[in-house]
Amino acid sequence: MTSVDRFKAAMDELPLVAILRGLKPEEAPAIGDVLVEAGFRLIEVPLNSPRPLDSIAALRKRFPNAVIGAGTVLTVAEVREVASAGGELVVAPNFDREVVEETVRLGMTSLPGILTPTEAFAALKAGAHGLKLFPAEIASPAVVKALLAVLPKGAPLIPVGGIGADNMAAWRSAGAAGFGLGSSLYKPGDDAATVRAKAASIVGAWRK
Repeated sequence: MTSVDRFKAAMDELPLVAILRGLKPEEAPAIGDVLVEAGFRLIEVPLNSPRPLDSIAALRKRFPNAVIGAGTVLTVAEVREVASAGGELVVAPNFDREVVEETVRLGMTSLPGILTPTEAFAALKAGAHGLKLFPAEIASPAVVKALLAVLPKGAPLIPVGGIGADNMAAWRSAGAAGFGLGSSLYKPGDDAATVRAKAASIVGAWRK
């Protein structure tokens, strides 16, 4: 099974991406444990976290059945570093053609950030496997519905930014394929018990 196949399978199981911005490598096993127990199979460590590649490597080793990767990936060099750490998922806040193409070349899953139809179509043309609608705070469920009316059928659109257990329903009704969860799931310094409670609330809201 390829990395992209693993991503698609994880999306089918629970299409929620845990965004662990600020995670430290020594915290990764405990935080990863509670997320995987809650059902998460997609975990992203943004590269502006402390020693993010160490966290990615640790999570990949501990959770071989999860799809682990990096967020805030801005350059081709960073894509290669993520690959070397064992990452399978490359998420960005923006669309950069070279970043997408290198991700695809290395057999990883590409989720660039987009906000407009122009960016969305360009990202898909470059080979992106899904689209991160970011920042969702300045979009709306109506934007999701409008984009999906013109995008190729089956292109996953994943809102990120300001999404939590209390506001998923409207986005999902508009056609969102899943969500990226940041501070509503994990903030730097959160212990495992805190993340367990947040994860249970979020997964419960999705499965409702």
